[in-house]
Amino acid sequence: MAKPLPKFRRLDPAEIVDTVAALHRRIENRFPSSGLGKVVSELLDVAKETATTADWIQQPNIPLRASAIALSVAIIGLLLLLLANIRQFRMDDFTNSVQALDASISSVVFISAAILFLLSCETRIKRSRALRAIHELRSLAHIIDMHQLTKDPEAYFGPGPHSPRNRQMTPFQLNRYLDYCAESLALISKVAALYVQGFQDAALMDAVDDVEDLTAGLSGKIWQKLTILERFGRSMAEAGVLPERTDADRGP
Repeated sequence: MAKPLPKFRRLDPAEIVDTVAALHRRIENRFPSSGLGKVVSELLDVAKETATTADWIQQPNIPLRASAIALSVAIIGLLLLLLANIRQFRMDDFTNSVQALDASISSVVFISAAILFLLSCETRIKRSRALRAIHELRSLAHIIDMHQLTKDPEAYFGPGPHSPRNRQMTPFQLNRYLDYCAESLALISKVAALYVQGFQDAALMDAVDDVEDLTAGLSGKIWQKLTILERFGRSMAEAGVLPERTDADRGP
């Protein structure tokens, strides 16, 4: 019996769900009823579904495996029957003997193919369900990226009303908003990784790697904005014109 992996050598689905829930609460506290909060709420539902789906994927499909075992028993029985009656094949009746042997071998081959089909069918069913879920996570990543695209740090410090809607946030609030987007993307990659933790499938692992590359690339754009925001903020602070953080800025 295989020993379970230590706690810190595997992802805990419950901990990931709790982390997404905590992020959702932080977003709602600072930006009530925001679009980002609604997206992370959906991510929380997906994370809960993922925990259930990942557990289902790791469990054996009993009906398919029972069918494969039954066919394996049938092959063994057919081979034993063939060996028990091999003396009945008369070499003087070569044509009939060859036909009987060919029919027996064909039966073994067809049953073996059926066994392989049933065994691969379980993998295909699990892979198909996981890939659909991975596609949902990829869509969530793009939606989060859409929320951060309009958050331009230069709009807070440059001359003219470049983005009046963005100016409703203070620079500190923009910093927190972008940081929440980056955290959301990181959690999407962790949720995707749950699917391959106990199910080693090449196609699924490639899909998860694609999601991780996508979220890493999108996070990189966010961190560039955070760097620009910090640089502008430092310059304005040195000039003594940066507004101080208000009470509304303080919090998670």
